[in-house]
Amino acid sequence: MLPYLVLAFSLCFDRTNGFTAIQQQQQQRAFVRTSSQPTSISGSKRSYSTQLRAATTASFSDYYVDQGSVVAEEAFVDTDQETKIGVLLLNLGGPETGDDVEGFLYNLFADPDIIRLPSVLSPLQSSIAYFIAKRRAPKSRAAYDSIGGGSPILKYSNEQADLLRKSLSDRYGVSVKTYIGMRYWYPFTEEALDAIRADGINALVIVPLYPQFSISTSGSSLRVLQEEFAKKPDMYGPSKMTHTVVSSWYDRPGYVRAMADLIKKELDKFTPEEIAEGTADGQECARHILFSAHGVPRSYIEAGDPYMEQIKDCVAKISKELPSKEDGVDIHLSYQSRVGPVEWLRPYTDDVIPELGNEKKVKNLVVVPISFVSEHIETLEEIDMEYRELAEENGIVNWKRCPALNTDETFIEDMADMVFEALNEPAQTVTEACVANNVANIELVDESDQRMGIANIAGVGVSDEEFAASTYTRGVL
Repeated sequence: MLPYLVLAFSLCFDRTNGFTAIQQQQQQRAFVRTSSQPTSISGSKRSYSTQLRAATTASFSDYYVDQGSVVAEEAFVDTDQETKIGVLLLNLGGPETGDDVEGFLYNLFADPDIIRLPSVLSPLQSSIAYFIAKRRAPKSRAAYDSIGGGSPILKYSNEQADLLRKSLSDRYGVSVKTYIGMRYWYPFTEEALDAIRADGINALVIVPLYPQFSISTSGSSLRVLQEEFAKKPDMYGPSKMTHTVVSSWYDRPGYVRAMADLIKKELDKFTPEEIAEGTADGQECARHILFSAHGVPRSYIEAGDPYMEQIKDCVAKISKELPSKEDGVDIHLSYQSRVGPVEWLRPYTDDVIPELGNEKKVKNLVVVPISFVSEHIETLEEIDMEYRELAEENGIVNWKRCPALNTDETFIEDMADMVFEALNEPAQTVTEACVANNVANIELVDESDQRMGIANIAGVGVSDEEFAASTYTRGVL
């Protein structure tokens, strides 16, 4: 347990100073510039010449597109310093074995973004985290045992990183190194930064693996980077490494298309007999889609978190690519994983499913996890087991669940396009991404307000009793 205590303690220092220090650097934002905007390459033969000019003073030139691929014809440097591009993928992390569960929980609850204490009580952060981790570990370990003993999130994140690197090389002729930075378990974000520094990376693209931005997910991970960049400007300052952040990407056409394609595959699996059953009692639509997004406390939205609006916009964009009511398909949106006595985003998934079954007599349902790009405890246990059982208890007899994107080819190619475009566009620093998405606003919420809630992140939500014991809590995806 001692290593966990030491690690969590290191994550709990004052965030405000780090945020302010980074803000002072936000004008020093030169990254990789281009003389022309990147051109879409999907399904076309086009040629263009562009120059990627990095703040490291190195650049690539004379890229051309042929048969849907972009190849680097020539690379040169303006000085003795070579441009070394890295891509840092940020994610939640999760225990890989049952032995990891308690340490993972400790790191989770030692984060002030999960449990917010008044400054006078901040020395109790570690004690409260230890208490909750001890209490929750047996139940959480059982949940992970039900899906094979651990979270597959690192496995999928590594596969996504490997395929992204290959796609950038094959389709754009751009050589990059990819890194995984997890928030609450190995490899931690700090470890990824150590590797980035050891590899001499001087141009970094930062991509949270959350399509929609939330203060509690992307924002929390970016705060870690703020702290590290502020503490070590001699290592991560503009003279050493430039960076840019893709803070959200739910509205990218490639992502939308990838999600729509997966959903349509599930819709097509319903048999003619099942479709007939879906309208046997006079129902308007034979097939239904339920987008289930991870919830956050409503107080986050009131503080300026863009998550809810981005979820709604995301669902609307994907829905335009799907069959409509005229085609016999009805679409719904709900929010899962709420815990504690606070108000979370509504409607709740565990309320919507019984309503669909009992009131609307839905027989055929496809559930779509819209906040996740890889399988983990919320898809494999909460949706596949808990919500499926709830659906069957309420008369929904033909259940299907859309898989997470994982290593979907369209998704990976769109990620590669996104990174390449980020290299060509004006940089957005970590701080600018946080300011643009109101991360600092969460600090303005009255810290004595117990409406903030706490997360059921990774299936480790806190009970009302534990909520009362911790006194001051905050929610997270």
